[in-house]
Amino acid sequence: MRLSQYFLPLLKETPADATIASHKYMLRAGMMKQNSAGIYSWLPLGFKVLKKIEQIVREEQNKAGAIEMLMPTIQSADLWRETGRYDAYGPEMLRITDRHDRDMLYGPTNEDMITDIFRSSVRSYKDLPKNLYHIQWKFRDEVRPRFGVMRGREFLMKDAYSFDLSAEAARISYNKMFITYLNTYARMGLKAVAMKADTGPIGGDLSHEFIILAETGESEVFCHADLVNMPAPGNIDFDSDLQPLVDERISLYAATDEMHDAEAFSKLPKDKQLSARGIEVGHIFYFGEKYSAPMNAKVMTSEGKEVIVHMGSYGVGVSRLVGGIIEASHDENGIIWPKSVAPFGAGIINLKVGDDEADRVSEELYSKLSAAGIDPLYDDKPDRGGVKFSRMDLIGLPYAITVGPRGLKEGVVEIKNRATGDRLSLTPDAAADFIISEFAA
Repeated sequence: MRLSQYFLPLLKETPADATIASHKYMLRAGMMKQNSAGIYSWLPLGFKVLKKIEQIVREEQNKAGAIEMLMPTIQSADLWRETGRYDAYGPEMLRITDRHDRDMLYGPTNEDMITDIFRSSVRSYKDLPKNLYHIQWKFRDEVRPRFGVMRGREFLMKDAYSFDLSAEAARISYNKMFITYLNTYARMGLKAVAMKADTGPIGGDLSHEFIILAETGESEVFCHADLVNMPAPGNIDFDSDLQPLVDERISLYAATDEMHDAEAFSKLPKDKQLSARGIEVGHIFYFGEKYSAPMNAKVMTSEGKEVIVHMGSYGVGVSRLVGGIIEASHDENGIIWPKSVAPFGAGIINLKVGDDEADRVSEELYSKLSAAGIDPLYDDKPDRGGVKFSRMDLIGLPYAITVGPRGLKEGVVEIKNRATGDRLSLTPDAAADFIISEFAA
């Protein structure tokens, strides 16, 4: 993409209500625009990041055997009345009446609807287990939306729902999602810690939040320090016994402030006691028959007996992750995107637009990187060098290649690594090959 043709409405000043890094930089970098309290338009730069995160989440869900579908945002209140949640959920749920005076709602979650879909189609134990998921916009009418996408009212979420014949089988489904979440966040350059958590309005007796550590986190978290640097499981056989991998983590202390046991935490070695602020980026639940029993979701067993299915739900805040990644990866100059979610793979800065040689080399770099699938952003605007450098730092692309007459006299361009600040002078061809090799690694 050529910057002269792109839509990138940068802000020079930070809006007064933006108090955390992700909110500040998403507005300043032209990633989003606020429409009303807690509701944002996703502008092209932000939308590219959002879609990349969404795709990583999708790929990891599919690897674990989850099946993608799509449910509507507007739901009938009748399904929620079956489970008793319509009146119990509270003012966070946006209730709507249609022209026929039917009670509807803008879904904050989908346990009731997915259970209805399941019970209308599945009758036999032979069709279990099943894990169905979708990636859809949700709405929760937060009393005080703030911090940009970190606590907005409208948000994009991946929510998956598992159906199993027994509690033991449901735990296998739970473990698959537990491992999948660790791999998902690792692909985004994040170190996530699974922490025992309160089940809240979703219900159930088994729940873990996935937390990334950040100074601006909304809650205090406590964990064994080894968990932070424990590598993700990576490629595994999801049909194997995953309990040892799960136990490796849950055997070490980790809890959010609601579930914190100060006495148990104090028994850890002093150098292993880690207390910090954390950002929730995912939450998984096993809740047994909480929804399947009142909605009569049953299957026939091999003995010819009808049993209520056991369920779990598994959420990832896709839009929230955009903010979470920025909170975990930024500096005083702007965002530092991990390669896997960066809106563009590299920036090309032409310091003297109109100079024949600078234009030629910049165009050749642009063509070569584009052909290799790097998706570069070519700054071909006639701005001063300082403006170009600041802009590129703000939007946080992993690499920037600077092309200028001075360097070209020596036959080189300069590559800057946004994360480390390291600079490297190479010939234009070598610079392109270097960037391509970095993304191939």
